[in-house]
Amino acid sequence: VQLQASGGGLVQAGGSLRLSCAVSGRYLSMFVAGWFRQAPGQEREFVAAITKSGHITHYGEAVKGRFTISRDNAKNTVYLQMNSLKPEDTAVYYCAAGPSIYYSDSCNYGMDYWGKGTLVTVSS
Repeated sequence: VQLQASGGGLVQAGGSLRLSCAVSGRYLSMFVAGWFRQAPGQEREFVAAITKSGHITHYGEAVKGRFTISRDNAKNTVYLQMNSLKPEDTAVYYCAAGPSIYYSDSCNYGMDYWGKGTLVTVSS
């Protein structure tokens, strides 16, 4: 299974970006999907997750109300709409997929497959 994240870039504070994660090798509908981020010198942080059907979503406290995760299983793609961006959102954003997500696993969150990441930079 391969995941390819895209859509990162430089944006001013208050702006928006939409990240995409294309999955190949397996049907996306087999997996829970999530977005995570890692800023320089910091640990990986949970951003958002979505169930296989897309009916249930969960967000990290730092992004709740500003970010929206969605998925299109027909296109094998997961999205992250990021609005009202702040400088502290600057990080490399990774998409991941797995049979389940384990929030107690603060390293890999139980996700089996990871993309290479896309850099999001928010200027003040």
